[in-house]
Amino acid sequence: MPRRISASFIEKAGATIMYAVIETGGKQYQVREGDIVFIEKLPVEAEETVSFDKVIAVSDGENVNVGAPYVTGAVVEAKVLKNGKAKKITVFTYKPKKGSAHRKQGHRQPYTQVRIESIKA
Repeated sequence: MPRRISASFIEKAGATIMYAVIETGGKQYQVREGDIVFIEKLPVEAEETVSFDKVIAVSDGENVNVGAPYVTGAVVEAKVLKNGKAKKITVFTYKPKKGSAHRKQGHRQPYTQVRIESIKA
């Protein structure tokens, strides 16, 4: 698992941090190369490569390029590590003062775990 180094430490060392904001599964994620991200389930198998072309913003450490709505030509490549389900949550609904009007359900949200390989802007 890649070690997370704080952004302030890298900036003090004089290195630039390249990051991108991508959209997938109706959500937005800020990613850097080497990040491991849990996203909504994608129809791909483990060890396959997936590319995200809905890139909202790209930064090379100095300049930020924001799209309207997406940055043209920007692609984020990622490798699928695994597909799985999150921990089970309990959903309990009831109507007060109605006697037996209650229901208990469980739900496990499916996810895809990816590692960001490259950001091309």
